[in-house]
Amino acid sequence: MKTLFVSLSLLCAIAGADAAAAAAKPVSAPPMVTVPTGQFTMGSTEPRIGDGSHNPAEQPPHLVRIQSFRLARYETTVGQFRQFVTATGYRTQDGCWQFDRADGMARKDVKWDTPAHAPGEFHPVLCVTWDDANAYAAWLSDQTGRRFRLPSEAEWEYAARGGTTTRYPSGDDADGLCTYANMKDRRFKAALKQDYGLDMLATDCDDGAAFTTVVGMYPANAFGLYDMIGNVAEWVADCEHPDYQGAPTDGTVWRGACEKENDYFITRGGSYASARAVLRSAARGHGGRTNASSLGEGFRIAEDIGACDEKCAANDADFDAALALAQKAERDRRLK
Repeated sequence: MKTLFVSLSLLCAIAGADAAAAAAKPVSAPPMVTVPTGQFTMGSTEPRIGDGSHNPAEQPPHLVRIQSFRLARYETTVGQFRQFVTATGYRTQDGCWQFDRADGMARKDVKWDTPAHAPGEFHPVLCVTWDDANAYAAWLSDQTGRRFRLPSEAEWEYAARGGTTTRYPSGDDADGLCTYANMKDRRFKAALKQDYGLDMLATDCDDGAAFTTVVGMYPANAFGLYDMIGNVAEWVADCEHPDYQGAPTDGTVWRGACEKENDYFITRGGSYASARAVLRSAARGHGGRTNASSLGEGFRIAEDIGACDEKCAANDADFDAALALAQKAERDRRLK
C-alpha cells in the first residue's frame, strides 16, 4: 500500500457531491447501541497532560454505577447535521478555529460545512459548539419522539472502556493505536506541513487518514461503538471541574459548581490531531460552550432507554448501507 494523504485541495474537490441528496432524506435517528447497566472505576492516577490548562485532572479515581442507556454507534456526521440545518435554518457561528500558517492556529471565517472541514457526508461534523450539539439533539428528539441528549462524562467513559480497565480500549500498549484510531500519525504530520507549513511531532505510524475520516473505519470496542478514541473529540453534557472531587457516582450529568460559570464543558476521546496520551479512556479535555473548532471537536448523541419499534431497525439498515459504500470508497482511496 502506498503512503499518501489527502490535501486540502482534494478535500475541497470531493466535498458536497451527495450533500443535497442527504439533506432530502426523511429524518431518522442515528444507529444506537444499548449500553448495559454496570459499574466501573472512573478516572486514573495519571498526571495532567502537558500544562493541564486544557486537561482537567483525572483524579481521584472513583467507583461509578451506570444505568443502561443508548449511545450512537458513530460520531454525528456531516450529513446528519446538514439535515438539521436544512430543516430548521439553524445558524452556527461564522468563525471556527483551524490550523494557520502564521499563528499555528487561528479563528477563521469558516463553518461546519466549509469543504476543507466537511469533505464528505459520512465524515464527523466539525466546527460545532456545545450549544450546537445540544440543539441538534433537541431537534432530533422533537422529530422522532425519542429522548436524545449528550451523554454524561461518566456514561461516555464507561461506554468507551467497554468493560476494560486498561489505558486504552484496545489494551495498555500504545504502539498499535494506529490500528484502532485516527490519530496524530505521520500522514497527519505530512498533510499539516504541506497545507499549513506547520511541523508537529507525531507518532511514527500510519492510520490511513491525514485529518478526519469516514466514521467506523477502525474496529469497534466491546460494546460495538466506533471511534470512541480519535477522529474527533466529543462534547459531553458536563461542565468543567478541575478534578473529580465531589463528582456524582451514579452516572448522572455533573452541572453544579462549575469551574468556569457554565462557560466551559468537557470533551472526551481525542481526535485526529491527538497524541497517544490524549487517546486514553480516562483522558479529559475541555472547550468553551461557544467554541467552534476544526482541530478535532465534534459529538455523538445518547438516548434514554425507551420504546423503539421496527422502524428504528429499518432506519439503521438504510444508514448502514449508505455508510458501507462510503467506507468502501475510503478503503479504495487508501489503497491507491
